[in-house]
Amino acid sequence: MSRSIRVMFIGGLALGAHVASAQNAAEPMQKVEVTGSRIPTVNTEGSSPITVVSAKDIKVDGVRNTEDILNNLPQVFAGQGAAVSNGATGTATVNLRNLGSDRTLVLVNGKRLPAGSVQDSAPDLNEIPAALIKRVEVLTGGAGAVYGAGAVAGVVNFILRDNFEGVEVQANLSGYNHQQGNGNAKAVSDRNFALPGDAKFDGKTKDASILIGGNFADNRGNATLFFNYKETDAVLQSQRDFTSCALAGSEDGFACSGSGTQASGRIRISGNGFTNDGKGGVKPYTSADVYNFGPSNYLQRPSKVYGFNAIAHFDITDKLQVYQQFAFHNYSTDAQVAPGGIFYPTTVTIRSDNPMLTPAWKTALGLNTADSVTATIGKRNIEGGPRINSINDTSFRELIGVKGELGNWSYDVFGQYGRVSHSEKNSNYFSVERTARAFDVVNVNGVATCASKASGADDKCVPYNLYGGPITAEQLAYLSTSGIITGYTQQLIYGGNIGADLGVYGIKSPWSSAGVGVSFGAERRAEKLVFSPDETSLSGDLAGSGGASPPLTDGYSVKEVFGEFRLPLFENKFLAKSLDVNGSFRRSEYSTDHTANTYGAGVDWAPVETLRVRGSYQRAVRAATIPELFNPQTVGNNGPSNDPCAGLGAFGAPGGPTATAAQCARTGVTAAQYGNLEKNPANQYSSQTGGNPNLSPERGTTYTAGIVLTPVKNLTVAVDYFNIKIEDTISTVDPTIALTQCLEAGTPVFCNLVKRDAAGTLQGTGGPAGFIVATNANIGKVATSGVDLVSSYAMRLGSAGSLSFNLNGTYTHKSTTENVPGLGDYDCAGYFGATCGTPTPKWRHKFRTTWATPWNFDLSATWRYIKGTKQEGLNPSPLLLAEGENIPASIEDHIDARNYLDLNVQYPITKKIGLSFGVNNLLDKDPPIVSTNVTAAAGFANGNTYPQVYDSMGRYIYLNLTARF
Repeated sequence: MSRSIRVMFIGGLALGAHVASAQNAAEPMQKVEVTGSRIPTVNTEGSSPITVVSAKDIKVDGVRNTEDILNNLPQVFAGQGAAVSNGATGTATVNLRNLGSDRTLVLVNGKRLPAGSVQDSAPDLNEIPAALIKRVEVLTGGAGAVYGAGAVAGVVNFILRDNFEGVEVQANLSGYNHQQGNGNAKAVSDRNFALPGDAKFDGKTKDASILIGGNFADNRGNATLFFNYKETDAVLQSQRDFTSCALAGSEDGFACSGSGTQASGRIRISGNGFTNDGKGGVKPYTSADVYNFGPSNYLQRPSKVYGFNAIAHFDITDKLQVYQQFAFHNYSTDAQVAPGGIFYPTTVTIRSDNPMLTPAWKTALGLNTADSVTATIGKRNIEGGPRINSINDTSFRELIGVKGELGNWSYDVFGQYGRVSHSEKNSNYFSVERTARAFDVVNVNGVATCASKASGADDKCVPYNLYGGPITAEQLAYLSTSGIITGYTQQLIYGGNIGADLGVYGIKSPWSSAGVGVSFGAERRAEKLVFSPDETSLSGDLAGSGGASPPLTDGYSVKEVFGEFRLPLFENKFLAKSLDVNGSFRRSEYSTDHTANTYGAGVDWAPVETLRVRGSYQRAVRAATIPELFNPQTVGNNGPSNDPCAGLGAFGAPGGPTATAAQCARTGVTAAQYGNLEKNPANQYSSQTGGNPNLSPERGTTYTAGIVLTPVKNLTVAVDYFNIKIEDTISTVDPTIALTQCLEAGTPVFCNLVKRDAAGTLQGTGGPAGFIVATNANIGKVATSGVDLVSSYAMRLGSAGSLSFNLNGTYTHKSTTENVPGLGDYDCAGYFGATCGTPTPKWRHKFRTTWATPWNFDLSATWRYIKGTKQEGLNPSPLLLAEGENIPASIEDHIDARNYLDLNVQYPITKKIGLSFGVNNLLDKDPPIVSTNVTAAAGFANGNTYPQVYDSMGRYIYLNLTARF
């Protein structure tokens, strides 16, 4: 089998492994199933490129997270992972071609994984232990007709070790070494913030695993058991100089900035801001008082994971096998961010008789002449500590199947059940409701007392002191609250397929000795999600948590039939050493009353022995996730800040409508209503948000074309072009855009989203409220195109051993998005930013050289390269182009290219004990520095950089010991 797998790599070169050589004619070929097809075959060259990462490659890379195994590939972009803190879901996801993790199908031994969490519908790679992986096959560019919905961007198939004999124990230790001294350290010291010392060895990961396997029943069966445990230490942003403060870029360089919700408290009234002077007095609030929220955030989250896998099969007869696979994992992590508190600007009423107010504060707030004032306030809860989101996911997956042969037909019938249970606790938050009560303070016999307590409405209320007095334990206990979310995702699949080589029936091309290969099958899949927030989370009472979390219990099912064929047309003919064509089709019927047809076709032509030409066309779909379909629809004040049709009087008159009667009629305003609609004094109009049960599947089209050259012995070069277009993507229309486009152009797709109430308003002045629909809809388009280059060469050095060279690179030509029909698109290839997201470099590669020495050890050097990118404000698209004060400062208007050098040594200490040691990012390159001026404030941008993209913590040193018995 191992030699058959090596031959398989001709279709898609293995990174870090030797290029496939000719099969020894004395050894019979075995049938294998390659990702992208269910037809078992010995002719494993294919029409679509496949990248293969072997178990040896994983050891050379030294990474212990499955997400990092894939992130090292140039076809993979940043997804959820251990370096995400603010916005973490606790999962690790794979994002092929930067088309989104939801559009990448993840398989284990050819069977799909369930949704990773109630917070993230993409599969969770934490469920797959790195030490159990035999190889990873990455097929980028669709395979939906073979595997079903979700393969729009491609397929990642993890092949696990399932036929092991003996005992294997692995122990691993890794961590980071970093010398401080980044150029931005001056910005930290200029603000008198603490600078960290050099990191000798932090962010450690310790893991151990044991693999036990053996044959039984006269070698007719095998059982393989696997146990693993892994623990990763946290790294705070305070432990690196370039993340020790929140930076802001200007033409003068980087400087520490921060949050206006700061430590000493902030009160603003009538345009004047004040804070405590630290001595019991009051002083004007200035930019020097901002809070440095960086140090307490995690740069790497701590985590613990333990798991168990049991894989077995038994041959009842030579042509009948039963098999089962069981997987369990528990993953826990803390996502920590800066302390919460009362986020500025929170509006409160301050009474003049509040005993907490000093004379200086009364004067500053104008309360010497007024009974009360309305003020905006903020206060960072440094006394209570950071906000912590404690996440725990537990999954189990059971697969039972029967496969074998009936005559000349092979079959596989299986059933799979998977479930991921999720719980999380959000701690150290302030209650929005209690904050309002704690500031509504009255004087009761000279004692500061909550008005709600004085009235008997809330006997537990404790006034909060923002005016220089001590923050007591009682004040914190009253305001502090936590929220708990539980739930689970569930997946049930059963199905089967049959396949055969019809050549045994004489069904083959007259110009080829190989017969037509076919496979047919059917599946039924049911998905369910239960999301259960507690009352605090449901109400949105957690200040700074992102709002209310509505409950959800729903699901859907899909019934599918599918088939594929492969037809060898020519063999050993003039200019046709071989010529194969293939096709596939899948029909999907969803319980949501939608259907989808998925299909594909491909050709693989070898005119001569040293040249192969291949190409494919595929149509794939992505079905809407359960939250996208069924999240509760609610109407709230999330609409436009202005309604141009509101106003009393004539068009253009002071206080009158700013849009004409004809324009307003397009939005549903009648002639009688025009000029008689009062404006909302709070500038808050309504929108409807939530899921949409009528969503259709997204539709993707993929073209690939490539060549594979073997011009000389042991040299293989593959060049493949890819072009992926996805239509009807699921997104929302900004309410302001919808209203503006309806007014100005009368476009039906926008005007249909404007739902005025009976009175003609968008705010609900009587009866059901008017609103603008901002629920999910099939309206967008995304596309990407480029070229993959994969090459491998091996050479002997005589008595000095041998050398092998492997290159895996990707050139991204375009990466376009159209969010709203008719408003144009923008291309993020070569750019990064709040809209484009993580950097999309034009070129990335991974080049590895391995020297198999004559001294019984292998030495590998890997060069990872990421081309530079520009900030999206420099993009020529009018949708991104920055103007005026939004133009990024030159210091952060681009990211320079990054070159990383990794070294690895693999040495067999004895016949049974092997050592793998290495250093990644040997030269301790710092990551590129960008501030939230030009990136998103949360998510994959973290700690003034993109830690899911770049090496962000310094040299990575690792040691692996493997003992086999």
